[in-house]
Amino acid sequence: MTDAPFHDRDGWIWMNGAMRPWREATLHVLTHALHYASAVFEGERAYDGVVFKSREHSERLHTSARLMGFEIPYSVEEIDRAKAELVARSGLGSCYLRAIAWRGSEKMGVSAPNNQIHVAIAAWAWGDYFADRMKGIRLSVAPWRRPAPDCAPCQSKAAGLYMICTLSKHGAEAAGFQDALMMDWRGQVAEATGANIFFVKDGVLHTPYPDAFLNGITRQTVIGLAKQRKIEVVERAIWPNELANFDEVFLTGSAAEISPVREIAGMNFKPGKVTEALLSDFGALVRRKNAA
Repeated sequence: MTDAPFHDRDGWIWMNGAMRPWREATLHVLTHALHYASAVFEGERAYDGVVFKSREHSERLHTSARLMGFEIPYSVEEIDRAKAELVARSGLGSCYLRAIAWRGSEKMGVSAPNNQIHVAIAAWAWGDYFADRMKGIRLSVAPWRRPAPDCAPCQSKAAGLYMICTLSKHGAEAAGFQDALMMDWRGQVAEATGANIFFVKDGVLHTPYPDAFLNGITRQTVIGLAKQRKIEVVERAIWPNELANFDEVFLTGSAAEISPVREIAGMNFKPGKVTEALLSDFGALVRRKNAA
């Protein structure tokens, strides 16, 4: 994995229907998305040259754009083909992909419904999201809450919704944690800054109902794997005063994959049989050629 800044790397980025040299995939400083967050994106991983659940991610990118009031000018099939071509050209095999769509720079102002919609996809080597993942990570509790569904388009993977995530993660890291647990507008447990969260108690899997945050593709995958193992899965409201009673905790996401948690703000947990079993099942699934 290179430590070079992202604007100065070798390679290719698919942008608006064509492969461009990495350093030439640029945009104007007056791009609407930079000023008004009119952008949606996807984070994905490829394993052994195959993008995991590529179609689901491409479909969600389209859904996110519609929730943000614009249409992506490339079909789901075209985006899937672009991702596959990019992974093949990169020669990375296993890598992370970022697809993004945004309003351009034709007009500046809050309202810009006719600005061109641009689309780009990049891929790069990215190992574990958290170092020493199996050791378990430490979470603080974020000061910011996920907004109510009538305050923001919560089911869109929209760039603007990550502003409070960045603030929360920066604060957590400054305090010596790896990430932060966020509550929703009601004070219920929601998710981490970029990953969904699961809890285990007496062999039963508990997870917040996704009405104020994305129902993650990895989240859905893990629920499916748990049910295949006959592990009971309960989606429900989870309150902060319940946290100390759980036995195991882990995060899920395309970047985080499955990441065990060993602490939440002074409450300690230990990865156990359920976490280990799902980690094993997930690792086997993502490397099956038919999992894409």
